Amino acid sequence: MLETIIASTNGESFTLANALIVIGASIVLGFIISLAYMYTHKKEGYAPGFTLTLIMLPVIISIIILLVGNNVARAFSLAGAFSIIRFRSAPGDPKDIAYVFFTLAVGLSCGMGYVGYGFIVTVILCAVMIILDKLKFAMPKTKSMKLKILVPEDLNYEGVFDEVLNKYSTSWVIESVRTRDFGALFELCYRVHLTDDISQKKFIDELRCKNGNLNIALTSAGLEEKVYV
Repeated sequence: MLETIIASTNGESFTLANALIVIGASIVLGFIISLAYMYTHKKEGYAPGFTLTLIMLPVIISIIILLVGNNVARAFSLAGAFSIIRFRSAPGDPKDIAYVFFTLAVGLSCGMGYVGYGFIVTVILCAVMIILDKLKFAMPKTKSMKLKILVPEDLNYEGVFDEVLNKYSTSWVIESVRTRDFGALFELCYRVHLTDDISQKKFIDELRCKNGNLNIALTSAGLEEKVYV
């Protein structure tokens, strides 16, 4: 079961049937990995394009391994061809990068004919990821958020919001202070850690009572969604 189905890649056992088994197994394993990724990211959301990529990557890698085989000249030619590719995307979430390496490993195992190993690794790692997600392993008990408060220039903002921040957050720190609208306003930027059981509306309402009802922006760390008042 755990032996390779391709005893040699020089053409002796590299048949159409073996190639179809490798490609089919890569598609199935990539689909399983994609389902595990969607399940573990259903709360924070995920990009549909990335889930499709997780299905395609094992197939692409396995095909490359099948084509290269043990031919050194093909391997160098392939390395030269891929060296001209430049990726412009910014580094993503570390967990997403781990899923990419996961699919690459599965594609390599299938391309080398170790389909049994590929299935075992996929089942074990997907089960581990789902269990860790269920247990909320390493998940912080507080939410790190960015808070921006506008205050008028005639208001001495030092210590004004400390009482409210201490009441609704476990910890906070002021990151920057800058002027707005030609010095007519001050913008205070905080990093706050809020617990899940607090009411964000009450938190913002108490801040509004102290900043003259000017704009307040509460932004989740890593997201672009904001709460404006």
